This record gives sequence, structure tokens and C-alpha cells, in this order.
Amino acid sequence: MKLSFQVDAGAKSRQLEVNVDSFIVAGWAGRDLAATEHHIEELAKLGVARPSAIPLYYRVAENQLTQAARIQVLGAHSSGEVETLVFMVDGEMYVSLTSDHTDRKLESASVALSKQLCAKPVAVTAWRFADVADHWDDLVIRSYIRENGSEVLYQEGALNALRTPTDLIAGYCASGATLSEGAAMSCGTVGAIGGIRPAPSFSMELFDPRLKRSLRHRYAIDVLPEIA
Repeated sequence: MKLSFQVDAGAKSRQLEVNVDSFIVAGWAGRDLAATEHHIEELAKLGVARPSAIPLYYRVAENQLTQAARIQVLGAHSSGEVETLVFMVDGEMYVSLTSDHTDRKLESASVALSKQLCAKPVAVTAWRFADVADHWDDLVIRSYIRENGSEVLYQEGALNALRTPTDLIAGYCASGATLSEGAAMSCGTVGAIGGIRPAPSFSMELFDPRLKRSLRHRYAIDVLPEIA
């Protein structure tokens, strides 16, 4: 899947084209065991079984990645989750944003299939990982949903609540602690404020309080009818 990013690197900002041929979703990626348990319990209320390992890595088809401003889903029971996205280009790692949009109805039967079913929206901007690595834990991810005609804060948390990308990559890559060229990994999420629920639109942000900048992306969700 070909993705295009505007890389914000000060005076050296540039366009970056990426051919992603491998996409990994790192699930249950909390660093704090209590926070991870909270997310497990949150999903258990929807009938989702406890994970067999922590973290757990899901392979998702790379053609599910999209930078479109709108996605289509089957039925009114899917929802987004803001996550950082890391990927390798020419031996350097970059960070952007993705939403692990998931079918919650199917998730109770198969987490892997529920992740595969939905498109994964990706932002069109990125940073060099090297520019944020020394203060990664201070970065904040947040998301908003449209609810009852208003924009509502849906998720918010500092990345110190989640395992670092280097830790997650090391856990996945048996041959070394680096992603291969063309590989991308989403790196976990924080709990939903008020519980997991669908919405007609989803906005996400990665905020850097030290450099006072953000990566943002917004997408709308079109619900297709379920026909028996």
C-alpha cells in the first residue's frame, strides 16, 4: 500500500512516499499492568476474550491502510482507537497516527478477524522518530468523536502508559530490534472515556508538549446496511 506523508522536520520538512507491504497491530500494549487490565475489562464487557499473551501482535492486510477522509463499515457497531504508527523508510523510523478501527460485534468472536474487517485510517503527516525519541513518554494521544451534535473527548493519555515502539518492535522481531523496510506497526491505545461506542466521525491527535506541535487526522464513517 502506497502512503504519502508530509514530514514535519522544521526547515527540512519534505514529502515522503512509503510502500507499506507489512502491517502489524500491537495489541494489549500497556506499560502499566493496571491500565492494561482496565482495557481488557473494558473489552470484556463487549464479550471479548482475554488475550493469550501481552502484548499480542496481529497481522492485518496492508491494503486496509487508508489516508482517505471517509471509510465505510458494515453495520453500526464499529469504533476507532487512536494509536501511534511507526514505519521504516531507507533505514530510518518515522511516527504518524492511525486508528485501529474495529468491528466490536465480531471482536467478541475473533479479535483478529474484527481488526481485519475494517479500514485503518492513517494521517497524512509524520515526524522523524529520532526527533521525539528522547521525550517519547511525554507525547500525548487523544481522540474525539461526534456525539449528540457535539465534539466529545473520547480518549486521552500520555505515551508513558504504553510500551515504547522499540520495546514492541523488539518483542515482535525475532531476528533483531528493528522493523524491516516497508513494515509498519501501530503501537497500542488508551482507554475510552465513557466506554467504547460507535460514532459518525473520529478525530485523532498526537501532541508533542515539548516542541508544541501536533499530528492530526479526521475521518467520517459511513455505515452500510446489514442484510440477512
